[in-house]
Amino acid sequence: MNFSYWELKEWFTNIDFTIVGSGIVGLNCALELKKNHPKANILILEKGMLPQGASTKNAGFACFGSLSELIDDLHSHTEQEVYNLVDKRWKGSQLLRQNLGDRNIDFQQNKGFELCDNEAFFEECISRKEEINQLLKPIFNADVFSESENTFGFKKVHNRYITNNFEGQIDTGKMAFQLLQKVLKLGVKILNNISVESFVENQDKINIKTNRLDFYTKKLFIATNGFANQLLDEKVQPARAQVLITKPIKNLHIKGTFHLDKGYYYFRNINDRILFGGGRNLDFKTEETSEFGQTKIIQNKLEEILKTTILPNTSFEIEHRWSGIMGVGNQKKAIVKQISNNVFCGVRLGGMGIAIGSLVGKELAELINE
Repeated sequence: MNFSYWELKEWFTNIDFTIVGSGIVGLNCALELKKNHPKANILILEKGMLPQGASTKNAGFACFGSLSELIDDLHSHTEQEVYNLVDKRWKGSQLLRQNLGDRNIDFQQNKGFELCDNEAFFEECISRKEEINQLLKPIFNADVFSESENTFGFKKVHNRYITNNFEGQIDTGKMAFQLLQKVLKLGVKILNNISVESFVENQDKINIKTNRLDFYTKKLFIATNGFANQLLDEKVQPARAQVLITKPIKNLHIKGTFHLDKGYYYFRNINDRILFGGGRNLDFKTEETSEFGQTKIIQNKLEEILKTTILPNTSFEIEHRWSGIMGVGNQKKAIVKQISNNVFCGVRLGGMGIAIGSLVGKELAELINE
């Protein structure tokens, strides 16, 4: 590549910390590193024009698990593990709000609602409500889950919702912009459209090979979540999430965040539009990919649910479709660890990036202090 002396000197020389990924984890890692090491030369590398994974491609749910999700988690996690998951998600959400301010990210706590498609499933969840409320009481000092009427006129669902009284929502575009501004003001450098292909660790420095050039850094932080297995041997499975959004709909009174089918479907009102995503449970194998795109089986199902359940008496048009790449695994706990002497990672956020991304980024940066 045709780099000048000035470019190489300013952007690729004497780098203390290099972060791969400019999503919520990478940016929060940079914030914490700059706080603890104010004189450090920090470089963030991002392979996309914008954060490439899921940080700006999600639905903007500030959530920590619906009732059915938490019940399901108890089949594969201990009570203490589920408690710890929710505790971390809640603390992470609070950290995000403290760092950026509710107004700057359009945070609203309009509650979350779980819709059940049959009586038996609803009753099964409600039978565990008090148990889960008691489990989470030390975190929230109140009952998290309650019941409410089907006030929004959804069809083909039970006539009562399971309500999460503490769930919120944000504008993820605003969140990413605020984080980027905050990081840039501290003097952190960010380069976009540059992909890390590999790295080799020598005694006290790391040679990073990219699609543009090779350079050295003292420490490397990998915050690529769903793309982690392209650089690491950690057990992180990419999981694509497909999303669509309608054109504006007049008199759209739906308010809050909504979950269907154990959280595999999710929707909300944003700017008088319905944003609706999910459905990877229809075709898990195909959606275990780091490739962006849509499939007919999922897009058709999303449109069908929109027509028959969410907006049964309202005409609508789809304006836009996209997808994001999450990082998941057989356990829902994020992987935040030291890989070698000078390489660290914060990955596998399990679709909870908004909730835990700020905290994972902070913990990732703090690994070098341990």
